[in-house]
Amino acid sequence: MKILGIYGSPRKGGNSDLLLDEALKGAESTGAEVSSIRCCDLEISGCIECAGCDDTGECIVDDDMQFVYPRLMESDAIILASPIFFYGITAQAKALIDRCQAMWCKRVLDTTPEDRRILDNGRGYLICVGATKGDNLFQGAELVAKYFYDALGMTYEGGVFIRKVEAKGDVEKHPDAMRQAFDLGKKAATAT
Repeated sequence: MKILGIYGSPRKGGNSDLLLDEALKGAESTGAEVSSIRCCDLEISGCIECAGCDDTGECIVDDDMQFVYPRLMESDAIILASPIFFYGITAQAKALIDRCQAMWCKRVLDTTPEDRRILDNGRGYLICVGATKGDNLFQGAELVAKYFYDALGMTYEGGVFIRKVEAKGDVEKHPDAMRQAFDLGKKAATAT
């Protein structure tokens, strides 16, 4: 079982990073092969909507996404972690996701519309933290995650969502949140 963690925060060691660390430990505890990428360490431009992937399913922009695409494709489960910025995921994580338009185009080219309804390439999960307590705080991020995973042919399985956490490291004061993240990692690694 290959589990990929995607660190979406521009703040290394922040709350979403700490939760993803725990999730990856949970996955590792089951014997899963765990790897990660950190969006803020990559040079990824946003999608330039050039339609270069429409006929080939491959992005023509030559940057670090060329390293990311194979990692996404070989993963059995992906856990995306991001703090909430203005009720959405970070710009760094969104650039990576937007560039997965090429993977959606590949699915369109390689499958029938009926087959695209079958999401059997793995499972996707989301970890988010936000400073406020708003009822709709995670809705935007969840919609983005759902369709990101859909583009990869994966199901979206939900995640861990923690409100009222802002200062770096505050999530460690919430042992239940850390346990939830660990358990999410175990679930990602053992779900069939």
